[in-house]
Amino acid sequence: MLGCQGTGEETMGLDPTRFRTVMGSLAAGVTVVTTRDRHGDPRGLTATAVCSVSLTPPLILVCIDRQADCHEAFQEGEAFAVNFLRDDQAQLSCHFARKDARKFEGIAHRSGVTGAPILTDVPAHVECRIQARYPGGDHTIVVGDAGDSGVEPLDTAGSPLLHFRGDYARLESSLPVDAS
Repeated sequence: MLGCQGTGEETMGLDPTRFRTVMGSLAAGVTVVTTRDRHGDPRGLTATAVCSVSLTPPLILVCIDRQADCHEAFQEGEAFAVNFLRDDQAQLSCHFARKDARKFEGIAHRSGVTGAPILTDVPAHVECRIQARYPGGDHTIVVGDAGDSGVEPLDTAGSPLLHFRGDYARLESSLPVDAS
């Protein structure tokens, strides 16, 4: 490549603290990703590392921390659901961020068509059948084929809960930005 220096053998890398700081500048939607363990018990965690991969077929990836109390359930499971949170559901996010196998006690939910738990009163959810798992450093990347979903009408869904620079954030406006 023109203007490039070096042999291409140099190693690059940020220390984890700096990497977290830099990546925290990318606002991310907050979700609760759920599955069932081998005994059929609901398991889940708060996640911001969620994104669409493909429209055809409709694929979603989620990144599950290998130290998460529910990692094994995602390793063994066949399906998962991504529950998108509203900006007034930060407490629900904090609840699922803790390490405790009993996260669903007192939390309203139902089984989706895949059997994955769907949280009650979330603005949107998508259910996926697991297609692949890949190692991703200290996380496992789980790719799912989206098969069912639900979306609340915009006037009742509210604004999304966001994570930005280590804290929760809100959109000040849900109007489209003029990019012209």
